[in-house]
Amino acid sequence: MIYTVTLNPSIDYIVEVQDLKLDALNRMKRDLKLPGGKGINVSRILSRLGVENTALGFLGGFTGRFIEDVLKSESIVTDFVSVQDDTRINIKLKHGGETEINGQGPRIGDEEANALAEKLRALTEEDIVVLSGSVPPSLGSSFYDRLIAVIKERGAKFVIDTTGDALLEALPHGPLLVKPNHHELAELFGVEIEGQEDLIKYGRKLLEMGAKNVLISMAGDGALLVTDEQVYHANVPKGEVRNSVGAGDSMIAGFVGTLAKTGSPLEALRAGTASGSATAFSDDLAERAKIDSLLSQVQVNPV
Repeated sequence: MIYTVTLNPSIDYIVEVQDLKLDALNRMKRDLKLPGGKGINVSRILSRLGVENTALGFLGGFTGRFIEDVLKSESIVTDFVSVQDDTRINIKLKHGGETEINGQGPRIGDEEANALAEKLRALTEEDIVVLSGSVPPSLGSSFYDRLIAVIKERGAKFVIDTTGDALLEALPHGPLLVKPNHHELAELFGVEIEGQEDLIKYGRKLLEMGAKNVLISMAGDGALLVTDEQVYHANVPKGEVRNSVGAGDSMIAGFVGTLAKTGSPLEALRAGTASGSATAFSDDLAERAKIDSLLSQVQVNPV
């Protein structure tokens, strides 16, 4: 089983305004409410790819009920811990450009935090846990370390998709996959990335620090997969970019779901690239048909 963990889910409230005027009344051209949070996005794509998974994390209030209802309508198994405060709402304001206003998220107490850690004690060596996104301030910056300790104790594998210190602290525990984009990789090491050679150099540093696979997304330049054996490049399929939200999460879902099914990192890279691109070419997360239609365009070659 693949489990996803979203510590700070959201409703993503997407609002489109034709011509935004500050300090004045504006009327929406359209709006859309979607379940948000990086792990939740991974679960939704895994489900569309026919990969069984269970979504874990914290949900609260009427906003939390909305998210759970949507996930259940998509046949995703959920096992969230209930919290007192409402799950946050993130506003994505489209007005030619895009302005984001993200909520802080609910306060999570010790009892609720303990309940989530306890759920992971049912893991087996056959399971993979995807840890995605930011940690709510009330949990403290080391909460991922606590969850990773339980995962490792149970013999399961884990993927971590976060940045900064939380990522660096996870590396010695041997994550199955990390997925920085080229900007995040540069920020992580405090350097300027000038080309593919630099990306490979710092990708290999992440391997030396403990990661098993490093997937580096490079927007229109495709993706690199850095492993102990080889470095591979995947091109980006052709299409019109309509949405940046969830593309990285879709890439992780396609990669992990395919790796779990086939054991092939190359097939996983193809599926991950197609999944991420399909979401970038869609208004919401990609549908299965869109992902399948792009697979044939993705070419994977050794670097």
